[in-house]
Amino acid sequence: MTGLSGKHALVTGGGSGVGAAIAHALAGAGCKVTITGRNAAALDAVKAADERIRPAVADVTDPEALAKAVASATDGDGQLHLVIANAGIAESQPFSKLDLEQWQRMIDVNLTGVFNTFKAALPCMRNVKDGRMVAIASTAGLQGGGYISAYSASKHGVVGLVRSLAVELGPRGITVNAVCPGYIDTPMTSRTLDNISAKTGMSHADATQHLLKDVPTGRLIAPGEVAGAVLWLCSDLAASVNGETVVMDGGQP
Repeated sequence: MTGLSGKHALVTGGGSGVGAAIAHALAGAGCKVTITGRNAAALDAVKAADERIRPAVADVTDPEALAKAVASATDGDGQLHLVIANAGIAESQPFSKLDLEQWQRMIDVNLTGVFNTFKAALPCMRNVKDGRMVAIASTAGLQGGGYISAYSASKHGVVGLVRSLAVELGPRGITVNAVCPGYIDTPMTSRTLDNISAKTGMSHADATQHLLKDVPTGRLIAPGEVAGAVLWLCSDLAASVNGETVVMDGGQP
């Protein structure tokens, strides 16, 4: 992928799943990559696979810790060029049973976590003329769904933030976009399937089929596919793509 070699990328939630796949893809394209997350052992495991990856323990809901991690990373590997706000959580609950604590947790991680990430990274992109900010949102950020009101609201917020920052930062040479996948083959989705099975008595296979019933391709998305979309958005090939949502839903109506 063109224009990536030697650039410094930040990936939040980089210890597993999509975040790890993105980190490996960027490192494979020649980037220096800083990954953040709460689990030091998971981050170290991702780092062990590629010497271009640097781990930094930081929770996206803790702006001070995140800012320190970003400052330390830039001291070591130079200014940031690429920022991937990937960290997120998914929970489901009927709205009638949704309490303020669960609502706030979803907003704190999924929406405020993106705000904190972009806020911490932007000062480290001051002299960058071809910067990229990418948020991993969701198809739930483009349409609603039963039992996911808090999750959907948080991801709709991410899409709104991306579209606004694209207007504000575009003149500075920084594009801002979102990738909106459907269900991905990650531990997060596995926990969702376990939850469905526990509540309904469905087998894991039947629960998966239920999730994918409206998806023409009939399968979960591989983390590497999301990483591929991020790689493209970060490359020179997507230099004029700004304020967009790259939808990956298998053709779901």
